[in-house]
Amino acid sequence: MEFSLQEWREGFAPSLSESADDIRIARMLRDGFPHPYTLRDAEAFIAYTRSAVRELHRAVVIEGRAVGALSLTKRRGAYNGSAELGYWLAPDYWGFGIMTEAVRLLIGEAFLWHDIARVYAELFTDNLASRRVLEKCGFRMEGLLPQSVRKGGALLDSCIYGLTREEWKKNEDRRRQ
Repeated sequence: MEFSLQEWREGFAPSLSESADDIRIARMLRDGFPHPYTLRDAEAFIAYTRSAVRELHRAVVIEGRAVGALSLTKRRGAYNGSAELGYWLAPDYWGFGIMTEAVRLLIGEAFLWHDIARVYAELFTDNLASRRVLEKCGFRMEGLLPQSVRKGGALLDSCIYGLTREEWKKNEDRRRQ
């Protein structure tokens, strides 16, 4: 399925609110991700991405509609060589390899054009599909964090996956052979 990664723009707000308004997405993301996801939420998010510093935000676009999102947030201070990856995709597009390729594209951009040495993602341990996306992109599980995230009043386990620039480069060289 053809898709592109694009910078967020105001015209994506209606399709963003429609795509993001799904409990299957919200339950796998931190509580800061609203549900229901309204047009106002979409407009606020898009405005935020356009003014964000130290962050890289992209829309997953299919046939002119925003159907997913990816972000990289660069850490500060002693950890400023690292960036946290986050992403989601509308359920109608699950199972087509879209997010795997989108993550590859975004981390490639991060390692090539930004001063980032390591990308990591923290996700709920039961988010098996997302774990598989990261593994297919060369990320390795670096640790399990028991009862580390409060979600809907409950403490859940999370896990950390990471990928260094050197590991990414080796993986890309192998993919191109």
